Amino acid sequence: MKRVTSIYSLAVLGIALGMVSCSAEGDYPGTEYAPQMYHSVPYEPLSQIRNEEEGMWLSNREDEKGEFYNSNPNNPHAMNMRKPVPNTVPRNPQGMLPYRLRVADLEGAALVENPIEFNDQVLAEGKELYVQYCSACHGTGGEGDGKVGEVIGGVANLKGGAYINLPEGHIFHVITHGKGRMGAHGSQITADRRWKIVHYVKQEIQKQ
Repeated sequence: MKRVTSIYSLAVLGIALGMVSCSAEGDYPGTEYAPQMYHSVPYEPLSQIRNEEEGMWLSNREDEKGEFYNSNPNNPHAMNMRKPVPNTVPRNPQGMLPYRLRVADLEGAALVENPIEFNDQVLAEGKELYVQYCSACHGTGGEGDGKVGEVIGGVANLKGGAYINLPEGHIFHVITHGKGRMGAHGSQITADRRWKIVHYVKQEIQKQ
């Protein structure tokens, strides 16, 4: 019994000493497990810490530099982020320019042409995307009779009335920003996929 008690006592003492030895004090944050998980090594975009000794007391980096050193010596601008080339506009991976028309600019949207070249593969992808994102409200045939459309009401019948003659840019704009009871889908569907849906709506549903 005394031996068991002694073992427990030693265990408790060991745990207590371990906790005390790991405690923080002043500028010392205490012993940290995997410190690089707490102190990010990746470069900060807008600043550089150029002193290679900064954070050396904490570091276990393989390059033997201080934990807080984050400078990119190849960038002379005192920041790690590269400045964009003057007079250039970023494009997405598909080579498209950013879509910046405002929500109310339907007239401007009507003038935008579909940048995706139409072919059988695009049509097949457009159908798949339409079924995934649009058919719940508009129905598989575009007549506004989807299961969700039946509940909320007021869903556009893409085969009827003025909807038949809507320009492709208008349809893209509405998918992007929403209109009436339809919510915006610009954050959910990439631009190239929205244009493929437009192709499917015009070619298959509206037969234009």
